[in-house]
Amino acid sequence: MKRSKLIMILGVLLLLPLFVLPLWNITLEAPQYPDAIGMDIHINKFEDAHPNDIKNINIMNHYVGMEDIPETIPEFGIFPKVIMIMVVLGLLAVLTGRKKLYLAWFIIMVVLGSIGMYDFYQWEYDYGHNLKENAAIKFTTPDGEPMAYQPPLIGSKMILNFKAISMPRGGAYLMFLGMGLSVVAFYRAKKEEESHEESHEENLVPA
Repeated sequence: MKRSKLIMILGVLLLLPLFVLPLWNITLEAPQYPDAIGMDIHINKFEDAHPNDIKNINIMNHYVGMEDIPETIPEFGIFPKVIMIMVVLGLLAVLTGRKKLYLAWFIIMVVLGSIGMYDFYQWEYDYGHNLKENAAIKFTTPDGEPMAYQPPLIGSKMILNFKAISMPRGGAYLMFLGMGLSVVAFYRAKKEEESHEESHEENLVPA
């Protein structure tokens, strides 16, 4: 089997760990919590970073009027199906051996990833801005506006005395690596094709 196909297969299969490894993580650090609390975000569930973390986050959220972190969201029913479809499409691209399909697979992954990140941002925005009016504690900005508690999309941000950190986790890094390998496979297939054409032309030259 050509090396380009092997590289593409590896890139595609690196999506499968997403069914086990977390995609993202949000961590909250504060003086009153010697051990940071947080949650891992998988393609099909929210999970405590440490035992009872989500419960503790919901307790804090309750006082400032934020909604509880739900047990499930509609995306959890969609993401696993999308991942499996992309695995199948990637393997079909390998079977055809057409290098343009490797690049097309990468582009589709970029588009889907961008949609996923935008959806994640919207979820964070709603989560941090839609506050209950009967909240026990209400904080305001210097302008007198209600304070928002939106975590960062990526990176860190101070929210009151909490440092909110939002970063990719193992599943995301493997997915990014898989996407990168699809580009490598494309260029490798291109070189293999050019090498084959040069060899064919040499064989046509009369001795």
